[in-house]
Amino acid sequence: MQLSGFPAAEVEFDRTGELVGDRGEAVRALAADPAVTDLVVLTHGWNDDHLVARLLYSALAGSLRAVSGDPPGRRLAFACVLWPSRKLAEGGLAERLDLLRDLVPGQRLTIDAAADLVPALAARATARTAFAAALLSAAARGADDHEDASTQLFTLPGGTVMDRLGADAAAHLLDFLAYYEMKARAGSVGVRGLAPLLAAFAGPRVHLVGHSFGGRLVTAAANACPAGSLATLTLLQAAFPHDGFAGSFRRVVAEGVVTGPILVTHSARDAAVDLAFAIASRIADAGSGSYGAIGRHGAQRTAEAVAAELLPVSGTYRWRPGVPHNLLADRFVRGHTDVCGPQIAHALSSAIAAS
Repeated sequence: MQLSGFPAAEVEFDRTGELVGDRGEAVRALAADPAVTDLVVLTHGWNDDHLVARLLYSALAGSLRAVSGDPPGRRLAFACVLWPSRKLAEGGLAERLDLLRDLVPGQRLTIDAAADLVPALAARATARTAFAAALLSAAARGADDHEDASTQLFTLPGGTVMDRLGADAAAHLLDFLAYYEMKARAGSVGVRGLAPLLAAFAGPRVHLVGHSFGGRLVTAAANACPAGSLATLTLLQAAFPHDGFAGSFRRVVAEGVVTGPILVTHSARDAAVDLAFAIASRIADAGSGSYGAIGRHGAQRTAEAVAAELLPVSGTYRWRPGVPHNLLADRFVRGHTDVCGPQIAHALSSAIAAS
């Protein structure tokens, strides 16, 4: 398999992080190839099928080939991760409830009970409370923390949650729970699936690249890797809290897991990445902006973070090893999926060459 002339292989995980398909054999063989000096691990974000992920990988590899190709004396290869992510639902409450049934298949009966309450939500406070309580009981616990107000979500009474979420409370709650389940799944795949696989790679430098929830996946994997084991980490409009490197993923920076630069693109033009965090502010009854995505604001409350800008392909980067570089990307990233342009490829190539 090749992507724009780069050797490549796919590796697939299920929702729990277990290897499926060839169980990673193709990627292991690629990593063991003595000609490969640098293995770039690509991870997609939310989508509904593998075709979308493959199109993303192909476009990014094409931009990298057009901008730079292999750095001098290096040979790049791509490990393309496939994992069961899902888009947030579009439409009404029925579509949102269907998505949650898909994300938490073991809780279908509880979600059905919540769905039966929908006609009474506008008229009865008791129905609103019971609706929230049922949905919260269906969520997979263990991924809740203060960084996105999910701890508050699971400790507040259901009626309080609905009151704080306002007129569209049911839709907001379902959207946030879908975000939460995808957050939990990305973490599981990163820690239980990708990190152990990376530990088997003895030869090449490893560069992790994640888009959207894939950014959370690769960061969770990095957080479980030994110090000094990764060459670079690139987060493209990542969907995890902007203070993640000061909290849940502090170890990545504090213990020097990444020896080269950490790249964090962020853009005010990416509204989609911040939707769940606007809901988080309502759940916590906090001011606007109290919670936010790293893909919207960059790494916050992280003393080591470097303020920088995503440059045109003619620009020169000055990287610092092991620390996040907040690359303001408003000029070139116009939306959540606009992450395959030549400027992105130039930044990635520059970081790889510097590692």
